[in-house]
Amino acid sequence: MSNTSDHRADATPLEGLDGLLTPPFSRRGFVMTSLMTGLTLATSSVEAQVIRTDAEGIEAGEVKIPAADGPMPGYRAMPKGEGPFPIILVIEEIFGVHDYIKDICRRLAKVGYCAVAPELYARQGDLSTMTDAKVIIRDIISKTPDAQWIADLDAAASWAVSASHGDPSRIGTMGWCRGGRGVWLYAAHRKDLKAGVAWYGPVGGERTEIQPRTATDLAAELNAPLLCLYGGADTGIPVPAVEAARDKAKAAGKSVELVVYPDAPHGFHADYRPSYHEADAKDGWARALAFLKSHGVG
Repeated sequence: MSNTSDHRADATPLEGLDGLLTPPFSRRGFVMTSLMTGLTLATSSVEAQVIRTDAEGIEAGEVKIPAADGPMPGYRAMPKGEGPFPIILVIEEIFGVHDYIKDICRRLAKVGYCAVAPELYARQGDLSTMTDAKVIIRDIISKTPDAQWIADLDAAASWAVSASHGDPSRIGTMGWCRGGRGVWLYAAHRKDLKAGVAWYGPVGGERTEIQPRTATDLAAELNAPLLCLYGGADTGIPVPAVEAARDKAKAAGKSVELVVYPDAPHGFHADYRPSYHEADAKDGWARALAFLKSHGVG
């Protein structure tokens, strides 16, 4: 397979996300050179309802994605055949590209997508060994520049086109938790993005030099319609804050559809955790697929 990555959204990959710095890629390179196996260690228990999607009829497995400073580990699942296939950039939670994220890629491939999940925190630390979510947030998430992972998503999209039969005219994204925030930011960056689905992504938070703008800050600058799936019982993301981000987007003529599941907590789609709400997760998944197709990603 070719490792060329010439298909960029724009000549300047960070155009449209004002305030971000040029990606300060780590001189030490990638700490993680391959993906973790199994599920994250940073959970109190693994629930019996874990969904396991087989690879029958699809191609699925770990890949190396050409990035600015070397090969980036990632997971790719796509239908068998020549394509071209619509592309979904899968943005992980804070826990890394573990079995849950890999399974999501296979679920997307089963319905026709080339799903690519780059390990966006591979330079900052080895998530496969980490057991404490608070430590992950402090030592990994807070130290990953927004400009870095945005450039990595661009690289993943380029690779999907050049090496995985991806269709450059049909690119969407879907993310969970911190990845849900990523959907908001990436939609404000990428001008040719067709649609995004944000699962309970934070819309506020602390602003820092390397993470200078929140999802709410960028709500008026979206380049693509968003479907936002949130839990009414999420104690960390107040629904009024999400409604305010939606309203800011709508006031600027942007399209944001918000669905709130009243009894759902944070992480209600994460089938490996106690937070899983099966009915809401299934409803959200059906809405997500319909939304993507309705906006030309399918």
